[in-house]
Amino acid sequence: MTTFSPGPTPNTVRTADGKVLAVPDGWVLLPPGDAALTRRVKAAGDHWVVAEKKGRKVFSKGIWAAATTIETIRADLEAERSTPGFAKKKEADAKRREKAQADYVEDFFGVVVEFLAFHPSHADLAQRLAKAVTAHATPLGSGTVARTKRIPVEQRAEAAVIAWMRHQTTGYDSLAIPRVKGKRREVRRMLAQRSKELLARYRRGEAVGEDCPLRRALAGVTPHPSVP
Repeated sequence: MTTFSPGPTPNTVRTADGKVLAVPDGWVLLPPGDAALTRRVKAAGDHWVVAEKKGRKVFSKGIWAAATTIETIRADLEAERSTPGFAKKKEADAKRREKAQADYVEDFFGVVVEFLAFHPSHADLAQRLAKAVTAHATPLGSGTVARTKRIPVEQRAEAAVIAWMRHQTTGYDSLAIPRVKGKRREVRRMLAQRSKELLARYRRGEAVGEDCPLRRALAGVTPHPSVP
């Protein structure tokens, strides 16, 4: 499947080697948003996929295809979606997704607690931190590391904790980091090491004062109802 980037004018696309192509007559752009419609249009025949890369992320801009094809498939889908059977299936699918999400949230929370492995004297703080991290990292569509399946859940939990601490217990968000290749990664590694050293203190059961950045950050966190 060939993917194009947006062209310089509305009815053009650009190939990977920079060549500009005019969209065929009678074609229209189907924007992203209706996955079922997009899948069927792709399966129906000729089409052009358009996506735009910004930084490391790729954003879908939709697909170009014959207007008649899109309208015919859209009409068929609307007819299907108006039936009682479709409504029941949609409701069942929604319940299944809700259960899967609830199960994942519960499982992820448990894995975070295991990763923290705080001394029993800091068990309450471990629970509060795990809840805060889980609430931030697990919502559907959040795009956080907790939603990826490319790495084991144990690694996701560790990365989510370190990311939460980077933003909540350090001055990372307000740092003026030079726009030098590798500098931001270097700063992140440095802050991650500091976070790991702080976590190690709680694992050893050391007495940590109320001025601890982790305690201060958690003091302002309201428990989320979706987390156990």
